[in-house]
Amino acid sequence: MKRASSSVLFLAGFLSVLLAVPPDLVALPQAAGQRAGQVDRLMPVVAIARGTQSITAAAKTPVLWQDVVNTQAGGRARIALDDGSVLNVGSESSLRIAKHDGASQQTDLELTYGKLRSQATKITQPNGKFEVRTAAGVAGVVGTDFYVGYENNLMTVIVYEGVVRVCNLAGMCVEVKAGEFTTVREGDNSPPPAPAPATPQSLLDAGNSTDVSGKAVKNVAQTGRHFGKGTAITLGILAVVPAVVVPIVSTRGTRSTNAPPACNPTKCG
Repeated sequence: MKRASSSVLFLAGFLSVLLAVPPDLVALPQAAGQRAGQVDRLMPVVAIARGTQSITAAAKTPVLWQDVVNTQAGGRARIALDDGSVLNVGSESSLRIAKHDGASQQTDLELTYGKLRSQATKITQPNGKFEVRTAAGVAGVVGTDFYVGYENNLMTVIVYEGVVRVCNLAGMCVEVKAGEFTTVREGDNSPPPAPAPATPQSLLDAGNSTDVSGKAVKNVAQTGRHFGKGTAITLGILAVVPAVVVPIVSTRGTRSTNAPPACNPTKCG
């Protein structure tokens, strides 16, 4: 009888402790072993922190939930997620794949520092999401191509295609469209600055800083190959205008300087 009572008390105590533990902590070990995708390309050396292990990545190395992808100076990695999305991690960056469920389209990424360009597949599931978090804010998207940089406590978001909802940790948000950018500073609870047009140079720099091919892109058309037609044309015009305007101004100035003096009425025939 005493043994039965002891067993009941032990079972009741165990269940109480189990219920007190948050569900996400109970599921964490299992989630940490789930596959998110794989390394598609890298240069030259990329490390993956998995629990207490440090793995030197190679092409086709699996990437799991909770893995942290670390790159050193000059190192970059392209990660192909299982839903078709692509992550381009720039040099001197640290990215944690907190969650990627391809079936439900639930993706949570944490950029501790560095640079990341994401090409997310279109969200079709009812509760699907694709979010990149930093210590300053969150960028949430629905089928788009965008860049997130986080350095010196400043988060920069540049959009190549689609729309990105950029929020600070206080929940103040702005929507950034293709060809625009905004910033969020850590600890700043005021709304993010209104989106402004990204310069051709900033688009090139963001694209080159996360490119894994090793070939520097030299024009906006290449960097913005995923732009909508109207945005690509606008950015192309912005890139060309300075080169066209300057020669015209110089030519006009030259003509004005070298123009013949007015004719003296007493000497003109």
